[in-house]
Amino acid sequence: MSDTATQVFHDHRELLFSIVYNMLGSVADTEDVVQETWLSWTSRNRSSSAEPIDNPRAYLVRIAVNRALAHQATVSRRRETYVGPWLPEPLVGPLTDTPAPDDAADAVVRAESVSMALLVVLETLTPLERGVFVLHEVFGYAHTEIADILGRSPSAIRQLAHRAREHVHARRPRYEPDPQVRQRVTERFLAATLGGDLDALLQLLAPEVTLWGDGGGKAAGGLRPLHGRDKVARLLAAVAPASGKGLTIAYRSVNGAPSALLFAGDTPCAVLVLDLTPDGDQVCGIYAVANPDKLSHVV
Repeated sequence: MSDTATQVFHDHRELLFSIVYNMLGSVADTEDVVQETWLSWTSRNRSSSAEPIDNPRAYLVRIAVNRALAHQATVSRRRETYVGPWLPEPLVGPLTDTPAPDDAADAVVRAESVSMALLVVLETLTPLERGVFVLHEVFGYAHTEIADILGRSPSAIRQLAHRAREHVHARRPRYEPDPQVRQRVTERFLAATLGGDLDALLQLLAPEVTLWGDGGGKAAGGLRPLHGRDKVARLLAAVAPASGKGLTIAYRSVNGAPSALLFAGDTPCAVLVLDLTPDGDQVCGIYAVANPDKLSHVV
C-alpha cells in the first residue's frame, strides 16, 4: 500500500476515533472499530481492480460508522451482565487554559460533544438515533450526507435526528459551565467529601442530584444510581473520609471538562466528573468511574 494511503488514514484517524467513541462510549471498542476501518482501507487500496476513492474522508467515516453500529450488539450484550451502573470510559488529558472569548463558542461545542453527562444521555438512544445525533449535532454532517453513510433516505434520517434531538434536549439542557467554575466546585466538593463535612455537602448538592458509581463489580460502586441530596450527601460523608485516606488528587481534563483523578501511589483508582446546574452554583450529577478496566489507559 502506498505511503499516501497510509498518510490519508493517519490524517483522519482522530476524526474516526472521536465519532466512534461518541457512538460507543468505550475506548477499547473504539480502537477495535478504528483498526477494522484501517484493515478495510488497506484492503481496498491494495486491490488493483478497485475504483479510485474520490472522497477518502467520506469513505472512511462510512466504514467506521457502520462498523460501530455492528459492534452495538456485542456492546449491548456485555452491558446486560455489567455489575452496577455503566459509565463511559473517561478520556483524560491535561488541563488547558480558559479559551479566549472568540473561541468560547467552539470550546463549548467541543466540551459538550464528549461530556460525561451527554454520553450518559446518549446511552438511552437507539444505536441509529445515537449515530445520527453524533454525526449531525456534534460533527455537523448534513442529513443527506448521513443518509449516504447509513444507506437510508434523507427523510428517514431527518425523523431519526428529530427524535434523538428532542430526547437529548429534554434530558440535557444546552449549556456548559465555565471551566474555572467547574474546577472550583470540584475542589470544594472533594474537600467536603473527604473531610466528611455533611453541611458543606448539603449546600453544594442540588436537590435532584444523582450519583453514579461505576465499579463494575471490581471496585467500590453502587448497584444502581443514587438520587436525592440527602441520600447522596449522607453516603458520601459517611464513606468517603475512610476510603479516601492515603489517596492523592490530580486535576485533569476528563471528556473536555476539568475533573479530578484519585491515585493510590502511581495507580489511578477513580475518575470523578461533576455536572453542574445551569447557574453553576450546585452539583446535579456525580460520575465516579472506579472500574480498573476503564482506568487502564489513564496516566
